[in-house]
Amino acid sequence: MAPTLIPNEDIRVLHLELTTRCQASCAQCARMDPDMGYHTDHDLTLERIQQLLPVSFVQQLDKMFACGNFGDPAAAKECVEIFQWFRSINPNITLGMNTNGGLRDAKFWMAMGELLCGELDYCVFSIDGMASSNDIYRQGVMWHRVMLNAETFIKCGGRAHWDMLIFKHNEHHVDHCRDQARKLGFVRFRTKVSSRFQERPVKFLSPPTGYQFTAHTGPIECHAVREQSIYMAATGEILPCCFIGSEVFRMDARLGHLVKNPHELTASWKDNPHPVCTKFCATKNDQTRFESQFSEDTALC
Repeated sequence: MAPTLIPNEDIRVLHLELTTRCQASCAQCARMDPDMGYHTDHDLTLERIQQLLPVSFVQQLDKMFACGNFGDPAAAKECVEIFQWFRSINPNITLGMNTNGGLRDAKFWMAMGELLCGELDYCVFSIDGMASSNDIYRQGVMWHRVMLNAETFIKCGGRAHWDMLIFKHNEHHVDHCRDQARKLGFVRFRTKVSSRFQERPVKFLSPPTGYQFTAHTGPIECHAVREQSIYMAATGEILPCCFIGSEVFRMDARLGHLVKNPHELTASWKDNPHPVCTKFCATKNDQTRFESQFSEDTALC
C-alpha cells in the first residue's frame, strides 16, 4: 500500500503514541479524565506506521520518541520492532521513550537497552518515589519490578533517565531517589511539579511544600515549531503536537473540529490564540508551562 501521508520536509522530530494501553491508573492522567471521551484502546502497528510514513520522511528525522497522552509505549505489542525499524531506516536517528517501567519482561528490556544506547538515546522511567510512595500516584505499578526492569535496561547499554513527579507525600524521598538513580546507573535525574492540581484535583493528592501555580499569559512560544516536530496519535491521526493530541477523543469546542493543521494554530496566535496553545505554550519569565514544571535536572554521570 502506498503511503497515505507525506509530512512537511522541514519536520525533524516525530513524537509517536504507540498505544493508549497502560496497566497504571494514575489519578491525574488523561486516561482517568471522564471529560476526555476516551473509551476504546488503540494501537499503532508497525504495518500502519509504514503505511503512513514514507521511508524518505523517516530518513530526514533527527529524532523519534514514543510517549503520548494515554498509553505506555511498553504496552505496545510491537514496541521493539517499531524502534528497530526506525533505526534500520535511519541509523543516525536519536531514539527515546517514556514509561512507568512496570511492564514487560527481561527480554523486552534487554532488547530496548541494546537499541537505546546511543549518546543521545534515552528511556525516561517515570518513578515517583521509593517502594512506599511510588504507587500512591502510579497505582498498578510495582516498584520492585520497575527497579528490576531499569537495571536490566541499563546493564544492556541503555541510557536511562529518572523523572519524578513531586507531591507532598513523596517530597521527602527526592534525595533517596536521586541516590538510587545514581546507584543503578541512570544518567539523569529530574524532578517536576505537575500543574494538573488546577484542572484535575484529587482528594488523596496534595502538592509539595511551597507549590504555587499561576497561568502563563505572555506570547506563545510553540514547542513544536521550535523543535520542528509533529505528533502521531495511537489512532493514526497526525497532529501538530501532543497537547493538541489530547483532543483526539474530544472535538475542539471552539473551532468545531479536530485541529490538524499547524497553520490554523499559528494564525490564531495574533488575535485569539487557541486555548490549548495558551494553556501550554504561553510564556512567563521566558518559560512555557511545560518547561517551568521542572524543578531539578541533574546529570548523574
